[in-house]
Amino acid sequence: MPRLIVDCDPGHDDAIALILAHRHAEVVGITSVSGNAPLEATTANALLVTALLDVDTQVHAGAVKPLVGEPLHAAVVHGVTGLGEVERVEHSRVPASDDAVGFLLDAAAPDITVVAIGPLTNLALAIERDADWVSRIAGISIMGGSAGVGNATRVAEFNIFADPEAAAVVFRSGVRLTMCGLNLTHQLQTDDGVTERLRRVDRPTARFAAQIFDDLHGRMVTLLGRRSAALHDPCAVLAVTHPHLLTIEPRAVDVELAGSLTRGMTVVDERISRRRDDANAEVAYRIDAPAAMEVVLDSLM
Repeated sequence: MPRLIVDCDPGHDDAIALILAHRHAEVVGITSVSGNAPLEATTANALLVTALLDVDTQVHAGAVKPLVGEPLHAAVVHGVTGLGEVERVEHSRVPASDDAVGFLLDAAAPDITVVAIGPLTNLALAIERDADWVSRIAGISIMGGSAGVGNATRVAEFNIFADPEAAAVVFRSGVRLTMCGLNLTHQLQTDDGVTERLRRVDRPTARFAAQIFDDLHGRMVTLLGRRSAALHDPCAVLAVTHPHLLTIEPRAVDVELAGSLTRGMTVVDERISRRRDDANAEVAYRIDAPAAMEVVLDSLM
């Protein structure tokens, strides 16, 4: 069973990814970061999921803002709380610390993979504090970037755009890196049929997930005109726990920091003659969406 640290900014799909990770891996810790919502909210949401699952996974609060500039949040998708109108789970849990970076450094081990499904600020700060950290972990699997279209801008995905300087540090660090970008995650879609399947199951996680999808689908009507949503963050977990479901290729990837139209873009070298020469990332291109959805739903039910 893989051993994971989940670095996250819950977020509807982060919450689903946390449940999935706890079902199919040993989660040795959770680190929170500002992203989909402010740090206080994302930390609270991570604690809520541990309470829902009745697990003792520690949550360590991390960066309140990006390396450069002011925080960027996604209230239009996730609401001001990060979980929209989803019913809160009552609990009395508190963070184990406010030093996510210290936890990441101390918990490093050759069999631990960091699944990063928010802005990469915590990871960049860990690398800046100890550049050798990346050689002491198995690797990093991120939900971030894109080999095609963006969502925060025409070409930039939200998690990278929220802290491109941090993303650049991570991509240039030499770590074994897997990138699950929008070109992949848009292939894994939820809809009201998924919600109805969950509603038929009398389990706390199924009821919680049904609320998450119902809330998210409602928000997608406003944004996209349809009741369906890409299930982004679980893909980065599946890349570690169920890698056979993904088609992954080595690529050279860097992060644009200066372009007036392209800041935050993950620039993927797709030249046939150069694809393997300078590869610093394993880029996911395809996912067996039906099989992946069954894995996700099984973890929720």
